[in-house]
Amino acid sequence: MSGWAEFIIAFAAFMAAHVIPMQPRLKSGLIAALGRGGYIAAFSALSLGLLWWLLMASGRAPYVEIWPQAEWQRWLANLAVPAAVLLTTLAIGAPNPFSFGGKAQGFDPERPGIIGLTRHPLMWAFALWAGAHLLANGDLAHVILFGLLFLFALTGIWAAEGRARRNLPDFARLAAHSSVWPGAALLDGRWRPRGPLPWLRLGVGC
Repeated sequence: MSGWAEFIIAFAAFMAAHVIPMQPRLKSGLIAALGRGGYIAAFSALSLGLLWWLLMASGRAPYVEIWPQAEWQRWLANLAVPAAVLLTTLAIGAPNPFSFGGKAQGFDPERPGIIGLTRHPLMWAFALWAGAHLLANGDLAHVILFGLLFLFALTGIWAAEGRARRNLPDFARLAAHSSVWPGAALLDGRWRPRGPLPWLRLGVGC
């Protein structure tokens, strides 16, 4: 398999896998069979494996230049990607009733932690990662790849936000000190970081 065929198949497989969390019956069946921890581990491994295949397939696709690469584009990616990694590290495992499959247990709306920065930190981290790579790679395969992943992340943010607003009866109370847009609650004074810094997560992220 070579050329565009592998790229198209890899992309279709990646997108199909990410339909699973949005299908309650399918997701519930998998959790019943694997347990919640097993489901999370299996889905994470599947997602990372398919993303790795997709990235490799995009590199093997025919090279068609859309725009030339500039040094500043690469430097922007070098700054954005560590920020995305740090945001991901702070968000993984944090109680978050607003995300797909998120848990409300342990979430304190008065001290939301990273959720005060944004209600959807993982999806924003993914959008930041994809957007930085979109700008830094100007060939057709990578523009398609990172452009669609960027749109996928943004769509996921608004889909998760809409779902939370519909399904959480106390959404207003839970979301009082957070925002959809990163940093908006900090700028308007609704959220201020409290408590000790998560040094372990910061160390891992850095």
